[in-house]
Amino acid sequence: MKKILVPTDFSNQAFNAVKSAASIARGNDTEIILLHIIDLPQETMDMIRPGYDLPEIILFKEAAEQKLREVAQAPELTNITVSIVLRLGKTFNEVNDVAKENNVDLIVMGSHGASGFKELFIGSNTEKVVRSSEIPVLVIKSQGTDIRFDNVVFASDFLEDNTVAYNKILSFLKERNAKPHFLMVNTPNSFKPTHESERIIQEFLSQLTVEDYHFAVYSDFEIEKGITNYANRINADLIVMGTHGRKGFSRFINGSISEDIVNHSERNIITFKM
Repeated sequence: MKKILVPTDFSNQAFNAVKSAASIARGNDTEIILLHIIDLPQETMDMIRPGYDLPEIILFKEAAEQKLREVAQAPELTNITVSIVLRLGKTFNEVNDVAKENNVDLIVMGSHGASGFKELFIGSNTEKVVRSSEIPVLVIKSQGTDIRFDNVVFASDFLEDNTVAYNKILSFLKERNAKPHFLMVNTPNSFKPTHESERIIQEFLSQLTVEDYHFAVYSDFEIEKGITNYANRINADLIVMGTHGRKGFSRFINGSISEDIVNHSERNIITFKM
């Protein structure tokens, strides 16, 4: 892993993400890119032309650059290569653009979470990045300085035929000596006998590069609750989930379990595009 992108709004949650990124980067010759986006209304963006900034925008940019420099000099980032990027625009678009431009391997974000009306119609910036990113996104919920990978819940229906994406994220976990707990959740609306669930999991795992692991079938009323409850049962350090990046009407009707977990779980989560 060569580059980690950490978007920040200078909140406590965002700085938790910085500390977690530092624990991953330290000793691995990994660069951390700190990104701040000045999220402007569209009408203001339309007034800005190349080579010309409104006076208020200049002040915002100067203040943001100073804060980025202060974060880059935090003790937690000592002996780590750090660069800063400042952008004007919509958060989730700019995060994805900067990640692609810099060949980033991982995005690390803190999360405020969202619920109710806000979750349905606006959503958190982290949720939007999770939905749209082609790059794995690590969402930090904990307050600790070091992120742990000892107990990892890898939740799936094990029907997706995308071994490349799965092997890539498993390689990331293996580098950190993680022992994944592969989890299938049985619900009343999508019930399978235990022997059938186990057969599906074992057939799927036979296609992957993975050796040391557990697998489990857990029954609950909803998939999200099953993942959360199982993660609580084994005191998981991290939940790993694939996402299809649904948009528009499809997302409204089908929802996204990954995004729901990002919003509602108290545990750290890593998502990857399948």
